[in-house]
Amino acid sequence: MHMDPIMPIIVGCITAILLIGLLMHTLKQPNVIAYLLAGILLGPSVLGLVTEQATLDRLGQFGVIMLMFFIGMEVSPKKLMIKWKIALIGTLMQAAVSVLIIKMIGYFLDWSNIFCILLGFIISLSSTAVVLNMLQARHELKTEHGQNALTVLLGQDIAVIPMLIILGLLSGDQISTMDATLQITGGILLLGLCVFIVIKPNFKIPLIGEAVKDDHDLQVFGALLLCFGLALISGLFSLSSALGAFIAGMVVATAKEAQWVHHSLESFKTVFVALFFVSIGMLVDIQFVLPHWFEIIGFTLLVLIINTFINGAVFRLFGESWGNSLYTGAILAQVGEFSFVLAAVGMSATILSHDDYQVIVAIIVTSLLLSPFWTSYFKRLTETPDVDS
Repeated sequence: MHMDPIMPIIVGCITAILLIGLLMHTLKQPNVIAYLLAGILLGPSVLGLVTEQATLDRLGQFGVIMLMFFIGMEVSPKKLMIKWKIALIGTLMQAAVSVLIIKMIGYFLDWSNIFCILLGFIISLSSTAVVLNMLQARHELKTEHGQNALTVLLGQDIAVIPMLIILGLLSGDQISTMDATLQITGGILLLGLCVFIVIKPNFKIPLIGEAVKDDHDLQVFGALLLCFGLALISGLFSLSSALGAFIAGMVVATAKEAQWVHHSLESFKTVFVALFFVSIGMLVDIQFVLPHWFEIIGFTLLVLIINTFINGAVFRLFGESWGNSLYTGAILAQVGEFSFVLAAVGMSATILSHDDYQVIVAIIVTSLLLSPFWTSYFKRLTETPDVDS
């Protein structure tokens, strides 16, 4: 029997992730950094071990969906509705001020209006995966600032849809009546589901509640059906699949099924989230980055500062202390995974050139790599305590 040619690639990827992960563990850094560095190392610009990135990208998208599903299980629908103003105002302020600042910079660099809007949108989105990873590692997910951060992240994830619509209109694309109708209908249905689980808590999920609680094999498939089923329905209505997965997580948590679902899917989430960040690391072109490293680092630091203080101002507006506000702002300072979607759309619409795209990818990845150090600095600066509730 001949060896499958994909086997060396699989072994190489696992080895790189494990070795870099052990190094990051020794340095007390989150695993996300290891995944990104492994992707850069394995990608076409360094070792070139992985060349078929399209498949890896698709697998990585499953990681985003499962991540949002797990986040949904950590969020109380009632608390989320109470905090809706933070999500709305925080997201709008972040996007508007980011676009305004980029527009001011673009005035001196002769950037077009649509380029400034796209870049402002890109830097205004934070990374759900990195933030969740950090909050869990620091036992801050259930804290007030942890829940505030997750609320803003949800608002940003929802905001991706109107951002894409705005960019489409500005670039000359026409939105069909069918798509608009589907999105409105899907939004109403998902909102109705959220209202239902608030007014009728402790309900039982049909078919996969009590029936599979003692069967581990069926638990896995039941949990996968919950996660990807609602993600599919959301996608069919031209909405984000990740949004559907998030609401599925809230349904599971409200039905008190979170414990066995979490246990059944934890390993799947770990693998797919790792693949997602490895695929992001592979987008970085080291040969392009090295000659432009100064500009990339400088702009990344500017983005971290902008996002920290905009989000900090939002939380301060809602009564948080300046210390907690700035620390939560630092948690949300990095640029997120959905920004890659906006950048790809910008490139396909010729808003971005190939070089522009490479710079933006490098800035996003650099912000993700610097995020743990950035938040640790603000944690010490603001002396925010580690509390579990």
